Amino acid sequence: MNKLKIYFLLSVILTLFAACGQETGESDTASEPAQSESDSSSQIIPSQQPLDPENDPDWTVTEDDSQPPREGMVRSPLTNEWVDADVAATRPIAVIIPNESNAIPQYNLSEASVLYEANVEGRMSRLMGIYEDWRSLDKIGNIRSLRTYYAYWAFEWDAFLVHLGGPFYIDELMAEPNTQHIDGLVNPDANAIFRSTDRSAPHNAYASGSGLESIIRQKGYSLAYRKLSDSRHFQFAAKAAPNTLNQYNDEAESAIYIDMSGCYPLTRCYFEYNEEDGLYYRSQHLSGSVDGPHVDGATGEQLAFKNVLVQYVTYSELGNGYLAFGCHDDTMDGWFFTCGRGIHVTWKKTTDYGATRFYDDYGNEIVLNTGRTMICVVEEGDNFSFR
Repeated sequence: MNKLKIYFLLSVILTLFAACGQETGESDTASEPAQSESDSSSQIIPSQQPLDPENDPDWTVTEDDSQPPREGMVRSPLTNEWVDADVAATRPIAVIIPNESNAIPQYNLSEASVLYEANVEGRMSRLMGIYEDWRSLDKIGNIRSLRTYYAYWAFEWDAFLVHLGGPFYIDELMAEPNTQHIDGLVNPDANAIFRSTDRSAPHNAYASGSGLESIIRQKGYSLAYRKLSDSRHFQFAAKAAPNTLNQYNDEAESAIYIDMSGCYPLTRCYFEYNEEDGLYYRSQHLSGSVDGPHVDGATGEQLAFKNVLVQYVTYSELGNGYLAFGCHDDTMDGWFFTCGRGIHVTWKKTTDYGATRFYDDYGNEIVLNTGRTMICVVEEGDNFSFR
Protein backbone atom coordinates (compact mmCIF):
# COMPACT_ATOMS: atom_id res chain seq x y z
CA MET A 1 0.00 0.00 0.00
CA ASN A 2 1.50 3.37 -0.96
CA LYS A 3 1.95 6.31 1.41
CA LEU A 4 -0.95 8.28 -0.08
CA LYS A 5 -3.42 5.51 0.74
CA ILE A 6 -2.04 5.19 4.27
CA TYR A 7 -2.48 8.91 4.93
CA PHE A 8 -5.99 8.76 3.52
CA LEU A 9 -6.99 5.87 5.79
CA LEU A 10 -5.51 7.58 8.84
CA SER A 11 -7.45 10.77 8.12
CA VAL A 12 -10.69 8.78 7.83
CA ILE A 13 -10.07 7.00 11.13
CA LEU A 14 -9.31 10.25 12.94
CA THR A 15 -12.44 11.85 11.51
CA LEU A 16 -14.58 8.94 12.74
CA PHE A 17 -13.11 9.16 16.24
CA ALA A 18 -13.76 12.91 16.36
CA ALA A 19 -17.36 12.36 15.25
CA CYS A 20 -17.88 9.71 17.98
CA GLY A 21 -16.61 12.15 20.60
CA GLN A 22 -19.07 14.82 19.46
CA GLU A 23 -22.01 12.39 19.43
CA THR A 24 -21.35 11.29 23.03
CA GLY A 25 -21.02 14.88 24.23
CA GLU A 26 -17.24 14.74 24.78
CA SER A 27 -15.35 18.00 24.45
CA ASP A 28 -11.91 18.55 22.95
CA THR A 29 -10.99 20.64 26.01
CA ALA A 30 -12.71 18.60 28.74
CA SER A 31 -9.46 17.04 29.97
CA GLU A 32 -7.42 20.26 30.04
CA PRO A 33 -6.66 21.49 33.58
CA ALA A 34 -8.09 24.83 34.63
CA GLN A 35 -5.46 27.56 34.59
CA SER A 36 -4.88 29.54 37.72
CA GLU A 37 -5.81 33.21 37.48
CA SER A 38 -2.55 34.06 39.21
CA ASP A 39 -0.43 32.11 36.74
CA SER A 40 -0.76 32.94 33.07
CA SER A 41 2.29 30.90 32.09
CA SER A 42 2.09 27.68 30.13
CA GLN A 43 3.80 25.68 32.87
CA ILE A 44 2.13 22.32 33.51
CA ILE A 45 1.71 21.63 37.19
CA PRO A 46 0.45 18.47 38.91
CA SER A 47 -3.30 18.21 39.40
CA GLN A 48 -4.85 19.63 42.54
CA GLN A 49 -6.91 16.42 42.77
CA PRO A 50 -5.62 12.95 43.73
CA LEU A 51 -3.54 11.68 40.84
CA ASP A 52 -5.56 9.60 38.38
CA PRO A 53 -3.59 6.95 36.47
CA GLU A 54 -6.28 6.57 33.81
CA ASN A 55 -5.92 10.21 32.77
CA ASP A 56 -2.21 10.69 33.39
CA PRO A 57 0.06 9.29 30.66
CA ASP A 58 3.11 9.63 32.92
CA TRP A 59 1.91 6.80 35.14
CA THR A 60 3.25 3.36 34.27
CA VAL A 61 0.93 0.36 34.20
CA THR A 62 2.37 -2.76 35.86
CA GLU A 63 0.91 -5.86 37.49
CA ASP A 64 -2.77 -5.80 38.40
CA ASP A 65 -3.57 -6.62 42.05
CA SER A 66 -7.06 -5.14 42.06
CA GLN A 67 -8.50 -8.39 43.40
CA PRO A 68 -7.46 -10.02 46.70
CA PRO A 69 -5.41 -13.22 46.48
CA ARG A 70 -8.08 -14.99 48.51
CA GLU A 71 -11.45 -14.28 50.07
CA GLY A 72 -11.50 -12.35 53.34
CA MET A 73 -8.56 -10.06 52.56
CA VAL A 74 -8.64 -6.25 52.65
CA ARG A 75 -6.22 -3.41 52.00
CA SER A 76 -3.73 -2.66 54.75
CA PRO A 77 -4.04 0.92 56.04
CA LEU A 78 -0.27 0.94 56.58
CA THR A 79 1.06 -0.45 53.28
CA ASN A 80 -1.99 -0.85 50.99
CA GLU A 81 -1.01 -4.51 50.54
CA TRP A 82 -3.66 -7.21 50.78
CA VAL A 83 -3.88 -8.56 54.35
CA ASP A 84 -6.35 -10.69 56.26
CA ALA A 85 -9.31 -8.69 57.53
CA ASP A 86 -8.56 -9.49 61.18
CA VAL A 87 -5.00 -8.19 60.77
CA ALA A 88 -6.24 -4.89 59.33
CA ALA A 89 -8.79 -4.57 62.13
CA THR A 90 -6.21 -5.10 64.90
CA ARG A 91 -4.33 -2.13 66.31
CA PRO A 92 -0.58 -2.21 65.55
CA ILE A 93 2.27 -2.16 68.01
CA ALA A 94 4.99 0.50 68.03
CA VAL A 95 8.29 -0.93 69.30
CA ILE A 96 11.27 1.21 70.37
CA ILE A 97 14.45 -0.40 69.01
CA PRO A 98 18.09 0.69 69.47
CA ASN A 99 20.38 1.02 66.47
CA GLU A 100 23.95 1.31 67.75
CA SER A 101 26.49 -1.33 66.80
CA ASN A 102 26.08 -3.31 70.05
CA ALA A 103 22.37 -3.67 69.33
CA ILE A 104 22.84 -5.33 65.92
CA PRO A 105 21.25 -7.51 64.72
CA GLN A 106 17.65 -6.62 65.48
CA TYR A 107 15.01 -9.31 65.06
CA ASN A 108 11.91 -9.12 62.83
CA LEU A 109 12.67 -5.50 61.97
CA SER A 110 11.88 -6.28 58.33
CA GLU A 111 8.31 -7.14 59.40
CA ALA A 112 7.58 -3.52 60.38
CA SER A 113 5.17 -1.91 57.93
CA VAL A 114 6.46 1.58 58.75
CA LEU A 115 9.87 2.28 60.27
CA TYR A 116 10.91 5.56 61.90
CA GLU A 117 14.44 6.68 62.69
CA ALA A 118 15.42 9.68 64.81
CA ASN A 119 18.30 10.78 66.98
CA VAL A 120 18.38 10.49 70.72
CA GLU A 121 21.08 11.78 73.07
CA GLY A 122 24.69 11.58 71.94
CA ARG A 123 23.66 11.63 68.27
CA MET A 124 22.75 7.95 68.50
CA SER A 125 19.74 7.03 66.42
CA ARG A 126 16.85 4.93 67.62
CA LEU A 127 14.21 3.17 65.54
CA MET A 128 10.49 2.68 66.03
CA GLY A 129 8.79 -0.07 64.06
CA ILE A 130 5.03 0.03 63.46
CA TYR A 131 3.98 -3.62 63.20
CA GLU A 132 0.63 -4.52 61.71
CA ASP A 133 0.76 -8.33 61.63
CA TRP A 134 2.50 -8.80 64.97
CA ARG A 135 0.65 -11.47 66.94
CA SER A 136 2.46 -14.40 65.30
CA LEU A 137 6.00 -13.00 65.72
CA ASP A 138 8.14 -14.88 68.26
CA LYS A 139 11.04 -12.44 68.75
CA ILE A 140 10.74 -8.67 68.31
CA GLY A 141 13.53 -6.28 69.18
CA ASN A 142 15.70 -5.76 71.00
CA ILE A 143 13.75 -3.15 72.90
CA ARG A 144 14.94 0.05 74.59
CA SER A 145 13.60 3.15 76.32
CA LEU A 146 11.08 5.64 74.99
CA ARG A 147 11.32 9.33 74.11
CA THR A 148 8.16 11.48 73.90
CA TYR A 149 8.45 12.22 70.19
CA TYR A 150 8.18 8.53 69.32
CA ALA A 151 4.97 8.42 71.32
CA TYR A 152 3.40 11.19 69.23
CA TRP A 153 4.23 9.28 66.04
CA ALA A 154 2.85 6.05 67.53
CA PHE A 155 -0.39 7.84 68.46
CA GLU A 156 -1.00 8.50 64.76
CA TRP A 157 -1.49 4.76 64.25
CA ASP A 158 -3.38 4.19 67.53
CA ALA A 159 -0.56 1.77 68.31
CA PHE A 160 0.34 0.04 71.57
CA LEU A 161 3.70 1.49 72.62
CA VAL A 162 6.25 -1.18 73.59
CA HIS A 163 9.35 0.05 75.44
CA LEU A 164 11.65 -0.38 78.42
CA GLY A 165 11.09 2.67 80.58
CA GLY A 166 12.42 6.08 79.68
CA PRO A 167 13.57 9.37 81.22
CA PHE A 168 11.30 11.01 83.78
CA TYR A 169 9.87 13.51 81.30
CA ILE A 170 7.84 10.80 79.53
CA ASP A 171 5.85 10.10 82.72
CA GLU A 172 3.20 12.76 82.22
CA LEU A 173 2.45 11.64 78.66
CA MET A 174 2.36 7.96 79.69
CA ALA A 175 -0.16 8.83 82.40
CA GLU A 176 -2.62 10.32 79.92
CA PRO A 177 -5.86 8.26 79.92
CA ASN A 178 -5.66 7.49 76.19
CA THR A 179 -2.01 6.36 76.28
CA GLN A 180 -1.82 2.57 76.14
CA HIS A 181 1.67 1.14 76.48
CA ILE A 182 3.63 -1.89 77.64
CA ASP A 183 6.67 -0.94 79.73
CA GLY A 184 8.91 -3.96 80.21
CA LEU A 185 10.48 -2.49 83.36
CA VAL A 186 7.29 -2.59 85.43
CA ASN A 187 4.82 -5.31 86.40
CA PRO A 188 2.74 -6.85 84.96
CA ASP A 189 4.19 -5.61 81.65
CA ALA A 190 7.56 -7.22 82.36
CA ASN A 191 5.92 -10.61 81.75
CA ALA A 192 5.73 -9.71 78.04
CA ILE A 193 9.52 -9.30 77.84
CA PHE A 194 12.20 -12.00 77.84
CA ARG A 195 15.99 -11.77 77.95
CA SER A 196 18.34 -13.66 75.64
CA THR A 197 21.67 -15.11 76.75
CA ASP A 198 23.60 -14.42 73.55
CA ARG A 199 24.34 -10.80 74.47
CA SER A 200 24.52 -8.67 77.59
CA ALA A 201 22.03 -6.11 78.87
CA PRO A 202 20.68 -3.68 77.90
CA HIS A 203 20.62 -5.09 74.35
CA ASN A 204 19.03 -8.45 75.11
CA ALA A 205 15.36 -7.64 75.78
CA TYR A 206 12.75 -8.95 73.35
CA ALA A 207 9.01 -9.41 73.10
CA SER A 208 6.83 -12.03 71.45
CA GLY A 209 3.50 -11.33 69.83
CA SER A 210 1.72 -13.82 72.05
CA GLY A 211 3.30 -12.33 75.19
CA LEU A 212 2.27 -8.81 74.20
CA GLU A 213 -1.27 -9.90 73.38
CA SER A 214 -1.58 -11.59 76.77
CA ILE A 215 -0.57 -8.41 78.61
CA ILE A 216 -2.77 -6.23 76.39
CA ARG A 217 -5.78 -8.38 77.26
CA GLN A 218 -4.80 -8.51 80.95
CA LYS A 219 -4.67 -4.70 81.09
CA GLY A 220 -8.09 -4.45 79.45
CA TYR A 221 -6.84 -2.66 76.33
CA SER A 222 -8.96 -3.03 73.21
CA LEU A 223 -7.32 -4.74 70.23
CA ALA A 224 -9.80 -2.90 67.98
CA TYR A 225 -9.08 0.63 66.79
CA ARG A 226 -10.48 3.26 69.16
CA LYS A 227 -11.30 5.87 66.47
CA LEU A 228 -8.88 8.33 68.05
CA SER A 229 -6.55 8.48 65.04
CA ASP A 230 -7.44 9.36 61.46
CA SER A 231 -9.20 6.57 59.58
CA ARG A 232 -6.80 7.10 56.67
CA HIS A 233 -3.13 7.89 57.15
CA PHE A 234 -1.27 7.67 53.83
CA GLN A 235 -2.69 8.03 50.33
CA PHE A 236 -1.58 5.15 48.10
CA ALA A 237 -1.24 4.42 44.40
CA ALA A 238 -2.27 0.99 43.16
CA LYS A 239 0.42 -1.44 42.06
CA ALA A 240 -1.16 -1.43 38.60
CA ALA A 241 -0.43 2.30 38.29
CA PRO A 242 2.54 3.22 40.54
CA ASN A 243 3.46 6.81 41.22
CA THR A 244 6.73 7.25 39.32
CA LEU A 245 6.83 11.02 40.04
CA ASN A 246 7.05 11.61 36.27
CA GLN A 247 4.14 14.05 36.54
CA TYR A 248 6.53 16.48 38.26
CA ASN A 249 8.79 16.64 35.19
CA ASP A 250 12.20 18.16 36.03
CA GLU A 251 11.14 18.94 39.59
CA ALA A 252 11.53 15.25 40.42
CA GLU A 253 15.24 14.60 40.82
CA SER A 254 17.15 11.38 40.34
CA ALA A 255 17.56 9.53 43.64
CA ILE A 256 19.11 6.11 43.26
CA TYR A 257 21.38 6.67 46.28
CA ILE A 258 20.31 8.47 49.47
CA ASP A 259 23.04 9.21 52.03
CA MET A 260 21.75 10.07 55.53
CA SER A 261 25.15 10.14 57.25
CA GLY A 262 24.96 13.91 57.73
CA CYS A 263 21.88 13.42 59.90
CA TYR A 264 22.83 10.20 61.68
CA PRO A 265 26.61 10.50 62.19
CA LEU A 266 26.96 7.28 64.21
CA THR A 267 24.91 4.84 62.15
CA ARG A 268 25.50 6.73 58.85
CA CYS A 269 22.76 4.86 57.03
CA TYR A 270 22.18 5.01 53.29
CA PHE A 271 19.70 3.64 50.76
CA GLU A 272 20.37 2.18 47.32
CA TYR A 273 17.61 1.87 44.75
CA ASN A 274 17.11 -1.44 42.94
CA GLU A 275 15.35 -0.82 39.64
CA GLU A 276 14.41 -4.49 39.22
CA ASP A 277 12.05 -4.61 42.20
CA GLY A 278 11.59 -0.86 42.78
CA LEU A 279 12.84 -0.96 46.38
CA TYR A 280 15.31 1.10 48.41
CA TYR A 281 17.74 -1.19 50.27
CA ARG A 282 19.10 0.07 53.56
CA SER A 283 22.74 -0.19 54.68
CA GLN A 284 24.72 1.35 57.55
CA HIS A 285 28.32 2.38 58.15
CA LEU A 286 28.58 0.92 61.62
CA SER A 287 31.79 -0.40 63.13
CA GLY A 288 33.28 -3.82 62.54
CA SER A 289 31.36 -6.71 61.06
CA VAL A 290 28.01 -4.88 61.03
CA ASP A 291 29.20 -2.36 58.44
CA GLY A 292 27.13 -2.88 55.30
CA PRO A 293 23.60 -4.10 54.54
CA HIS A 294 21.15 -3.65 57.41
CA VAL A 295 19.97 -7.24 57.85
CA ASP A 296 17.13 -8.67 59.93
CA GLY A 297 18.54 -11.22 62.37
CA ALA A 298 15.37 -13.32 62.21
CA THR A 299 14.88 -13.53 58.45
CA GLY A 300 18.34 -12.78 57.05
CA GLU A 301 16.71 -10.20 54.78
CA GLN A 302 18.13 -6.74 54.11
CA LEU A 303 15.69 -3.99 55.07
CA ALA A 304 13.99 -2.61 51.96
CA PHE A 305 11.32 0.04 51.40
CA LYS A 306 9.05 1.17 48.60
CA ASN A 307 8.90 4.71 49.99
CA VAL A 308 11.45 6.82 51.86
CA LEU A 309 10.34 10.04 53.57
CA VAL A 310 12.72 12.59 55.07
CA GLN A 311 11.04 14.84 57.63
CA TYR A 312 12.82 17.89 59.03
CA VAL A 313 11.81 18.91 62.57
CA THR A 314 12.63 21.68 65.00
CA TYR A 315 14.28 20.54 68.21
CA SER A 316 15.43 21.71 71.61
CA GLU A 317 17.64 20.24 74.34
CA LEU A 318 16.11 19.27 77.66
CA GLY A 319 19.36 18.73 79.55
CA ASN A 320 21.66 15.73 79.91
CA GLY A 321 21.61 15.42 76.14
CA TYR A 322 17.89 14.61 75.92
CA LEU A 323 16.01 16.12 72.99
CA ALA A 324 12.50 17.36 72.27
CA PHE A 325 11.27 17.36 68.68
CA GLY A 326 8.57 19.56 67.21
CA CYS A 327 6.13 16.83 66.16
CA HIS A 328 3.24 19.28 65.80
CA ASP A 329 4.00 21.80 63.07
CA ASP A 330 2.98 23.14 59.67
CA THR A 331 6.10 25.10 58.72
CA MET A 332 8.71 22.41 58.08
CA ASP A 333 9.72 20.57 54.92
CA GLY A 334 11.32 17.35 53.76
CA TRP A 335 11.64 14.98 50.79
CA PHE A 336 9.74 12.05 49.32
CA PHE A 337 11.60 9.31 47.45
CA THR A 338 10.11 6.48 45.41
CA CYS A 339 10.82 4.72 42.11
CA GLY A 340 14.36 6.13 42.02
CA ARG A 341 13.29 9.79 42.11
CA GLY A 342 12.56 12.41 44.73
CA ILE A 343 10.52 15.58 45.25
CA HIS A 344 10.56 18.32 47.85
CA VAL A 345 7.63 18.20 50.29
CA THR A 346 6.19 19.98 53.30
CA TRP A 347 4.41 18.32 56.21
CA LYS A 348 1.68 19.10 58.70
CA LYS A 349 0.53 17.59 62.01
CA THR A 350 -1.86 19.52 64.24
CA THR A 351 -3.14 17.06 66.87
CA ASP A 352 -1.65 14.27 68.99
CA TYR A 353 -3.54 11.48 67.23
CA GLY A 354 -3.79 13.15 63.83
CA ALA A 355 -1.66 11.81 60.98
CA THR A 356 1.43 13.63 59.78
CA ARG A 357 0.52 14.49 56.19
CA PHE A 358 3.02 15.31 53.45
CA TYR A 359 2.32 17.68 50.54
CA ASP A 360 4.05 18.50 47.27
CA ASP A 361 4.95 22.08 46.36
CA TYR A 362 1.51 22.58 44.74
CA GLY A 363 -0.39 21.74 47.90
CA ASN A 364 -1.37 18.20 46.87
CA GLU A 365 -1.08 15.44 49.43
CA ILE A 366 1.56 13.08 48.11
CA VAL A 367 0.68 9.61 46.83
CA LEU A 368 2.85 6.81 48.19
CA ASN A 369 3.39 3.52 46.43
CA THR A 370 2.04 0.27 47.82
CA GLY A 371 4.61 -1.24 50.19
CA ARG A 372 6.68 -0.48 53.28
CA THR A 373 7.73 3.06 54.21
CA MET A 374 10.85 4.40 55.94
CA ILE A 375 10.52 7.78 57.70
CA CYS A 376 13.84 9.48 58.51
CA VAL A 377 13.16 12.24 61.03
CA VAL A 378 16.07 14.68 60.99
CA GLU A 379 16.96 17.77 62.96
CA GLU A 380 16.62 21.18 61.39
CA GLY A 381 20.03 22.28 60.09
CA ASP A 382 21.33 18.77 59.40
CA ASN A 383 22.05 17.84 55.79
CA PHE A 384 21.75 14.70 53.71
CA SER A 385 22.47 14.06 50.05
CA PHE A 386 21.14 12.01 47.16
CA ARG A 387 21.99 11.45 43.55
